[in-house]
Amino acid sequence: MINVNGSLFIQIINFLFLIWILNIVLYRPIRNILRQRREKFQSLEQNIETSTSDVAEKQNTYAAGIKEARAKGLSEKEALVQAAEEEEKKLIDTINRNAQAELAAVRGRLAQEEAEVREALMKDVDVFASQIGAKILGRAV
Repeated sequence: MINVNGSLFIQIINFLFLIWILNIVLYRPIRNILRQRREKFQSLEQNIETSTSDVAEKQNTYAAGIKEARAKGLSEKEALVQAAEEEEKKLIDTINRNAQAELAAVRGRLAQEEAEVREALMKDVDVFASQIGAKILGRAV
């Protein structure tokens, strides 16, 4: 059997004193270290979440910027192509007008030369006719 005497109370006081000393010397510093560690991990996790959201936002901004730049580039390209087509039409019209004017001038010169040649040949028609007649008949006409 257990004897309950004064040594039991001394043992209880000794046990409580030991728990109090261990709490001060060992348990509190360990709990403080664990608390600091938990806080550090929480702050690191929060920094990671913040950084992740910042990266996602920057990626979205970057993608939107690229999309906008592509759209702007395509519109500028279309504007340049349209301007080039208009310039091409102007050049073709100018070339066509010049060619038509040149063709009209050549036709005019040809008509004038034809008239001059016809006039010159009309003067010589009698001579040619008599020469042809002489060759066909074999005698002078």
